[in-house]
Amino acid sequence: MPILPSGPLSYGMQLPVQSQSVIYAEPWEAAATPADLVRIARAADHGGFAYIAGCDHVAIPRRLADGMSTVWYDPVATLAFLAGVTGRVLLMSHVAVVGLRHPLVTAKQYATLDHLSGGRLILGVGAGHVREEFEAVGADFDGRGGVLDESIDALRAALGPEEYPEFAGERFSFGGLGQLPRPVQERVPIWVGGSSPAATRRAAVRGDGWLPQGDARDRLPATIARVHALREEAGIEAPIVVGAITEPVYVGEPGWSVGRRTLTGEPEALAESLREYAAIGVHQIQVRFRSRSVDELTDQMAAFGADVAPHLGT
Repeated sequence: MPILPSGPLSYGMQLPVQSQSVIYAEPWEAAATPADLVRIARAADHGGFAYIAGCDHVAIPRRLADGMSTVWYDPVATLAFLAGVTGRVLLMSHVAVVGLRHPLVTAKQYATLDHLSGGRLILGVGAGHVREEFEAVGADFDGRGGVLDESIDALRAALGPEEYPEFAGERFSFGGLGQLPRPVQERVPIWVGGSSPAATRRAAVRGDGWLPQGDARDRLPATIARVHALREEAGIEAPIVVGAITEPVYVGEPGWSVGRRTLTGEPEALAESLREYAAIGVHQIQVRFRSRSVDELTDQMAAFGADVAPHLGT
């Protein structure tokens, strides 16, 4: 079940409904229900999607609400809810702003999620960007990069096999404190989100995977090469899973305006375009479908899984 840097290109998706930034939310999502989320998660489970992902924000300030909206479901609660109605698809935080919480709190939440889901967690982490959110919970916004670096190290310890994990860093230190249940996975994969130089370095030296944030195709090869070079420079031999967020997708010929950047057309043509990601060193793609209803979305997901996915590895 793990996503590996070998084999055919795998595909996953960030869930709609659970975050509703105006950048990507469809109008129908505003009135969507938990039952709609269940339908979408089950469609992903049945359609061969590698993962479903949820975002993380605690609170959105008024100055950003018009663009970001204030609809941001808690990722742990959402993914745990959907774990109970799915059986195969992996569950990813994309991304958890771990600097908002002590690593032991984060470890407790996500270890429980991995335990309850039978080992289906991918912990995607990122630095965050909303100052007021950090200030409201007493977290360090200006030093969030260093906090994230140390949090990843602390989470490696706290999500390991030991009931009484130990860690000693500049900001966090713990030992002699037991946490059960432990994750099912011996090593919970930690994927680092972000496309800044600091984020790509962090992914290279600390991550099991890298989640660039919407980088254009033509910019990815150089950054991917940098990630691999930094990893080699650090003496890390283990492979890293490289991801990418694709252009919006619509399988078939839409009878409505889906936007000029959207990839449309017959399944084989779509697959040919998406295989270019594999050619530049991407291992998993995150797909977002254009849709006007939950019915159209789940139809699109089914068509992608049945008709496009079989051509991704050829």
